[in-house]
Amino acid sequence: MSSSRKLAAIVFTDIVGYTGLMGVDEQKAFDLLRKNRQMQKPLIEKFNGTWIKEIGDGILASFSTVIEAVRCSMEIQKACNSINNLKLRVGIHLGDVVFEDNDVFGDGVNIAARLQALAPVGGILISESVNANIANKKDIKTKFVREDILKNVKEPIRIYEVITTLPDEFPGSMIKEQFEKLQEKSIAILPFVNMSNDSEQEYFSDGMAAEILNSLAPLKDLKIAGYTSSFQFKGKNIDLREVGEKLGINTVLEGSVRKYGNKLRVTAQLINVQNGFCLWSEKYDRNMDDIFVIQDEIAFAITEKLKITLLEEEKDIIQKNPTNNKEAYDLYLKGQFYWNRRGPGLQTALDYFEKAITLDPQFVLAYAGLANVYSELGFLALLPPHEAMLKARNAADKVVELEPLVEAYTCLAYVSAFYEWDWVKAKKQFHKAFAINPGYAQTHYQYSMYLSFVELDNERAIKEAKKAVELESLLSIPHSMLSATLLEAGQFEEALKESEIAVDLDSSSFLSFWFLGRSLIGLQRYNEAIDALQIAARLSNRHSWPLGAICWAYVLTGKSIEAQRILDELVNRSQTEFIPIGGIVSAACSLNQHDLAIHYLQKGLEQRDATLVAIRVWPSFSPLKTNLQFENIVSKMNFPEKK
Repeated sequence: MSSSRKLAAIVFTDIVGYTGLMGVDEQKAFDLLRKNRQMQKPLIEKFNGTWIKEIGDGILASFSTVIEAVRCSMEIQKACNSINNLKLRVGIHLGDVVFEDNDVFGDGVNIAARLQALAPVGGILISESVNANIANKKDIKTKFVREDILKNVKEPIRIYEVITTLPDEFPGSMIKEQFEKLQEKSIAILPFVNMSNDSEQEYFSDGMAAEILNSLAPLKDLKIAGYTSSFQFKGKNIDLREVGEKLGINTVLEGSVRKYGNKLRVTAQLINVQNGFCLWSEKYDRNMDDIFVIQDEIAFAITEKLKITLLEEEKDIIQKNPTNNKEAYDLYLKGQFYWNRRGPGLQTALDYFEKAITLDPQFVLAYAGLANVYSELGFLALLPPHEAMLKARNAADKVVELEPLVEAYTCLAYVSAFYEWDWVKAKKQFHKAFAINPGYAQTHYQYSMYLSFVELDNERAIKEAKKAVELESLLSIPHSMLSATLLEAGQFEEALKESEIAVDLDSSSFLSFWFLGRSLIGLQRYNEAIDALQIAARLSNRHSWPLGAICWAYVLTGKSIEAQRILDELVNRSQTEFIPIGGIVSAACSLNQHDLAIHYLQKGLEQRDATLVAIRVWPSFSPLKTNLQFENIVSKMNFPEKK
């Protein structure tokens, strides 16, 4: 057994999405593997490299010089453009390795493999040892990505990316788009890393980033990525350029927080995502009493580096302390932490917000948190309207009394439209919310529902829903709401695409699967629709909306007995628990039990059920449209005349 140890440049390449392709079409996957092999072998030989072996869909090669390893990798990535569906990730490291019987071992191989796994699609990541050897090569450009601790590697590795796509290689439309992004003042506030020994302090590091985001959000000259979209990248090894592309921004703020007792250490750095350059960085060693000062200093540093001129009122917004009670602020951050998780966390969020208000009855952000949670519970019909909507309105009114925030007017607009049925008031409050912060996605998607259900203006509704998606592109709910507006417009293919995106972004959201199922019903793909709707029913603990849609799909496929079972279940449950009437009415209409449907619509009038706002557009309600009692119910809602 012969072996030798020497310094070598190790290149590891891997096909993007190969495992998924194998699951869908095995033959196509094997063809792609063959084409990749046929493309890479001659290029590795051309640059004096040694083909070591294939590892699944990955290829391991070694080179005597770094420059040949990098140039070969660039040629390989360029050659991928001529092969359909072939996208690679490449990692390169220069290190001491052991060659033994046509194989290679050592940390050098491990590091190259780890770099490959972190590389962006079509990208090449290299270690600092590689970068140092090509620094004087004018034809190769690199940028610093970050310092990271790689799995099974003792010391942190400084990671660089080889720039494989230069500006003159972009198509004309892409040049314009990239130029516009570079000119725009925009930022994403990434979640700060919790460096404390206590993992439960995560709420604090999240809250630090969120509050900096909130202080910058009202600035008119700054485009800022939404909280939820930015926080999709939490805990992930990411390429900042990918963040920029996904969120449509050109700078990011990232940092870390270490909290120990009353002491704080906060680090922050502002980075240009186009070239990886650090525009500003700072470290703060302070006491907890200085937390608001730290947040202010970071916010002002961002505006200075991005050359944003601040009006006096904007300076006041940034410098305004939300509370003087640090314990109340800590409870508020915990409430926000659970609010952002949604699901079962909503009740926990309520508890923390209420405790914060007990300590500081003038704490406006805690009231805004209450308004958000109760509005969400009302929106999803998880509480009876008289409970959820009234509590949401009371909390929002308190916010307006203390300070006009976008969350308050958005909540009041929703309550006015979907509970009070005061259309004029609702529209005024939506416009007030837009005036305060036009970048708040929730206002746009709730306004899209108002336009679709109340004003029957599908064109404008779709426009507003698309704006919400633009603002929170990585949040499931805006895509679901866009799917809803497209459904009302009869654009079922487009609705299906948006609902599929929503499912991909949050596979635990019953709303996403509900709209997916409804889209499939519109396309007459009933069996697929039933599968999606059954998932929605399971995720929502058998919410009436997906159950009503399943009943509808069952009737359309001739399964009347199964449909009747669902209707019986909903009717029986409604005797002992709150059941939103939308699903029951849909099920009754599907089975031509119109008197039962009218009974529950009358009950919905008494409850002020939010479903009734959509009474004229829900397709499963259509059999009732010639019913005089139905017309009477619609008339009681005093909808505005369609313009």
